[in-house]
Amino acid sequence: MRRRSLEAPPQKRVAIVGSPNVGKSLIFNRLTGIYVTVSNYPGTTVEVFRGRTYIEGVLYEIIDTPGMYSLLPCSEEERVARRLLMDERPDVVVHVVDSKNLERMLPLTLQLIEADFPVVLALNMMDEAAKAGIRIDTELLADILCVPVVPVIATTGRGIAQLRRVIHEVAHSTATYTIRPEIGRSDNKD
Repeated sequence: MRRRSLEAPPQKRVAIVGSPNVGKSLIFNRLTGIYVTVSNYPGTTVEVFRGRTYIEGVLYEIIDTPGMYSLLPCSEEERVARRLLMDERPDVVVHVVDSKNLERMLPLTLQLIEADFPVVLALNMMDEAAKAGIRIDTELLADILCVPVVPVIATTGRGIAQLRRVIHEVAHSTATYTIRPEIGRSDNKD
């Protein structure tokens, strides 16, 4: 009975994007469980993983895209990921980043925001970042980027419940993030 209900047309679509080796597939597996289909993207040999899950009674299709560093593709994998995003226009784009290398990962976040995708930033490997002495103010980062930021440890599942909740809020436009012009602006008056 449960399998049949997962075969219904999804009501919302979520794409998981990010560089290779940031934990996208593990987060995909944590979100979808075992109901997964694998297919090659049309006209390519690049694999795209699709799964389904219910969040708050809504059936979501979760898409694990090939690794990408930029919306300006340099490889077949990046071309497939970009084409998938542009053609399918998912309801939510979860950008998974390695928290230890946040500065290097944020350019793609900014590109996704500029392309007008509803973005959720998933800061994965927070445990490794903490061990390396890296502290991230997730609230300030969310304020600066004007997108939800969710700390996650995909290997243990920590933060996945919050990620599911935020995905649902963004997909249904109940998350409110507004631009705060005072951030980054100097109060000095010359």
